[in-house]
Amino acid sequence: MNHRQDPHAFVDQYRQDFPDDVLVLDDPVPADEGVTGVIYELAAAGRHEMVLFRKVTGLDVPVVSNLFASRQRIARMLETGPSGLHSAYQQRALRAMPPRVVDSGPVLDDVTTDVDLATIPMLRHFASDRSPYVTSGIIVAEDPDTGVGNLSYHRAMPHSRTELATSLHSRGDLWRMLQKYAERGEPMPVAMVLGGHPLFMLAASARVGYDVDERAVAGGLLGEPLEVVRTPQHGIGVPAWSDFVLEGTIDASEHADEGPFGEFSGYSSNRSTNNVLRVQTIMRRSDAMLIDVVGGNTDEHLNLARVPRESEMAEKLKARFPDVTAVHYPTSGTHFHCYVALRQRRPGQARQVMLGLLGWDPYVKTVIAVDEDVDVTNDSDVLWALATHFQPHQDLFTVDGLPGSPLDPSSGSDGTTSRMGLDATRGPQFDGNRIVVSEEARQHARRILGGNG
Repeated sequence: MNHRQDPHAFVDQYRQDFPDDVLVLDDPVPADEGVTGVIYELAAAGRHEMVLFRKVTGLDVPVVSNLFASRQRIARMLETGPSGLHSAYQQRALRAMPPRVVDSGPVLDDVTTDVDLATIPMLRHFASDRSPYVTSGIIVAEDPDTGVGNLSYHRAMPHSRTELATSLHSRGDLWRMLQKYAERGEPMPVAMVLGGHPLFMLAASARVGYDVDERAVAGGLLGEPLEVVRTPQHGIGVPAWSDFVLEGTIDASEHADEGPFGEFSGYSSNRSTNNVLRVQTIMRRSDAMLIDVVGGNTDEHLNLARVPRESEMAEKLKARFPDVTAVHYPTSGTHFHCYVALRQRRPGQARQVMLGLLGWDPYVKTVIAVDEDVDVTNDSDVLWALATHFQPHQDLFTVDGLPGSPLDPSSGSDGTTSRMGLDATRGPQFDGNRIVVSEEARQHARRILGGNG
């Protein structure tokens, strides 16, 4: 077996290579909000280290969290720098390769059909959460006709000793697959994976068609086929290096209350499809850890979902509009804002690019277009461009009645939303020259400040 796909080996190697980017805490923290409290305090100080919690009260495993909070760290996973993140992700994802079935793996260390979900480590991240939740659970399911797999993240909370209440609110490919099983009068076999290599976790956020198996995308990101073992009852291919796998079924006719839960909007959400995952088998490593994903509008939660989206959008836009230079989804806008930079060579070009983004991405409500010399990764720079280049009567347009995110608290009861484009490029009639501090003066200042630092 290939230890390169072991998430534990990844954590150990990353700690060795980048010790300043990993925080190891030996002091115990509570399972209720303890992990979140640490990460929110780090973020308030402008820090985004991966955090290893050796002791979480009430859990029998260590916890790794904040893994995806840093774009620099995600770029390192793909052996590039932040500026090359989008292209590296797309190039690897497009080299997708089918998973390879293996006979054994650490996730088979302990397999039981005596299911007790109290043995699965879960954290309460926010005071408003209804209960402790699984936040990093990746549901794997396979189409009943083609066998093509699907990976997707779904929050889940305990409903009984053997059942999880979960939500398929994105109503994506897994929802579509559930309807196929319902039409056949069968429950849908599923396996929820907790803990896998970070590139497998990133692949689970990939935006691909129904006929594309995200496990193959994971292979592309890894540069080799994802090693999977078959679950004992339903034969679903799950990563051999997973920490935990919960195998079972989802019956479209069964429902249970779940939520509220702290979602990416920064609000606690009750919106849910209220599905039930009935667990039949628990598989786990003997040395298991919990790879946690902090929910809410944290950098980690948002980065995990938006890096694949940004990469796809950047590729599409640059292929269709070669003058696009950068695309960025800011944390401040959750998933609803996007900034795009371009070299505008003709009137209306920025508007055309923004219409493309608003049409392609169902979550984006607001796009701000800026010139290529504006840093789209810096909110202040974009707001400066908006303040000095934008005239509302001529540089704004809206489109309404479009499908939006069901987790947008401002969307209508039918899930529709309006969208807006703001052209903050200078335009052909703009009259002004940016102020400049010469590099010579900056170097002189650095010498002085360095001598007095």
